[in-house]
Amino acid sequence: MGRLRRIAAIWTARLVGFACRVSGKQGVTLAGQIALKIDPEILKELSAQVREKIFVTCGTNGKTTTNNLLCQAIEAEGKKVVCNHTGSNMLNGVVSAFVLQAGLLGNLDADYACIEVDEASTVRIFPHFKPDYMVLTNLFRDQLDRYGEIDITMNLLKKAMDMAPDMEIIVNGDDSLTTYLAMESGHKFVTFGIGEQYFKETDENEIREGTFCKKCGSRMEYHFYHYSQLGDYYCPNCGFKRPKLDFDAKSIKAGGKLQFVVDNYEISANYRGFYNIYNILAAYSAGRMAGLSLKNYNKVLKKYNPENGRNEAFRIGETEIILNLAKNPAGFNQNISAVMEDEREKDIIILINDNSQDGTDVSWLWDVDFDRFKAGNIHSVTVSGIRCQDMRLRLKYVEIPSILEPDIEKAIRDRIKDGVGNLYVLVNYTGLYKTHMILKRMEGEKA
Repeated sequence: MGRLRRIAAIWTARLVGFACRVSGKQGVTLAGQIALKIDPEILKELSAQVREKIFVTCGTNGKTTTNNLLCQAIEAEGKKVVCNHTGSNMLNGVVSAFVLQAGLLGNLDADYACIEVDEASTVRIFPHFKPDYMVLTNLFRDQLDRYGEIDITMNLLKKAMDMAPDMEIIVNGDDSLTTYLAMESGHKFVTFGIGEQYFKETDENEIREGTFCKKCGSRMEYHFYHYSQLGDYYCPNCGFKRPKLDFDAKSIKAGGKLQFVVDNYEISANYRGFYNIYNILAAYSAGRMAGLSLKNYNKVLKKYNPENGRNEAFRIGETEIILNLAKNPAGFNQNISAVMEDEREKDIIILINDNSQDGTDVSWLWDVDFDRFKAGNIHSVTVSGIRCQDMRLRLKYVEIPSILEPDIEKAIRDRIKDGVGNLYVLVNYTGLYKTHMILKRMEGEKA
């Protein structure tokens, strides 16, 4: 009876997924939701069929990129992997990843699973399977009306860790918050990070989390910052400090491309954004922790095509377009840094929504360093989305004029028509899929 229920769930979920794709809707979470209603044990049953290891990737920023890179790195080793590539990282999305890869007779053919998991959803997902490894990227303030303060997220993650006592943790050692969490969990853990100072000067006004030591409450001090609270930290009172890094990125070069050395292995990727070093390093560290050689990792990076609005590139006519997700102050500031690494003249579109998945509180916009867009190579800034007026007001306070266009498709078409041929589109969460689909369709129109 259980097997028949599982088969019915898989068939139904596939039909729902197909119908959603045909109608132009995402539909991933709906497929998982229906599968779980038909067979509440389906995730437990399918995950048990993974032959080797299950990874989960958690953290505020970088989950999707890290998880997808890890998946492709493992696939390059000749392994079969289950992965929620689309970034649907709550329970229904995770169920869907397993269900849509299962065979029609209810069996799963997979060596590994690479699953991105929303931090607040870990306590709902871990009862269905116990991961072998957790990759913990960072913890920043994100969607205060949904997650609350960071302490709430840390408590949820700690509770989830307790549900999987044999799970090993691959943690960002440059983040005092994730490092403290790993240390206090009692789990075996390894650290990755950037041990050497790269930036000679950092913005002293930048919003930083983890100002106070989680062990004793004293103010943390730093030998240097990379960005936000990431860097070489120490507590002058209790001795809590950044641990020795097991996977230490050295000889860093950033700009038009990223290069660094770890474990005497030189890694190179044609990406912008210093923050991507952490994503690349996290995936590498996780694979090595699991005993994989990752001898093809540079080939993976060379072929890797960012999806779903994570530095995703489009070309429409003569205009080059980069779409990227920016959903909280730390992530937005790093997006701005990546944009400003491009010294060419550029147009910028910023889309801000306040749907439930975005967080209805957009006060975080005032913690973002938008004044950097006053540079001379910024041709125009357009604001779009539900809260475009809030975004326009935020820019007005730093004396940056903006074009108001609530409709994102019209905003894009206008900048293609009247822009400089170099367009960056920065969107928060619920604008991502729609903007991605608009750009894909427009690429087809011009093909």
